[in-house]
Amino acid sequence: MRDKLHRRDLLQNATGILALSILGVGACSRAPAAPSCADTSGLAPADLALRTAPAVGYVESSTQPGKACSTCQQFNAAAPGSCGSCKVLKGPINPGGYCNLFGAKPA
Repeated sequence: MRDKLHRRDLLQNATGILALSILGVGACSRAPAAPSCADTSGLAPADLALRTAPAVGYVESSTQPGKACSTCQQFNAAAPGSCGSCKVLKGPINPGGYCNLFGAKPA
């Protein structure tokens, strides 16, 4: 058995630990992905038609600055990172989504 710690062994172990540390930090620092709330397979045809009607125009990702479902008074939040619901529309609602029925939450 070897009793001495050789410089080569020390450098190899340090390099491996450094590489694992960098990978670990990179994996933990990523922002969580937005939930996909597009599964409307359980909705009745009338409810689906309402969501997609031009007057409502629900979309999964808001294109309106400062307006998202999570800041709408009709939105019912769920656990972080999951779909919520709406008081007006049926089905899963993306917190980052938007529709023309948006009403800002009172301050």
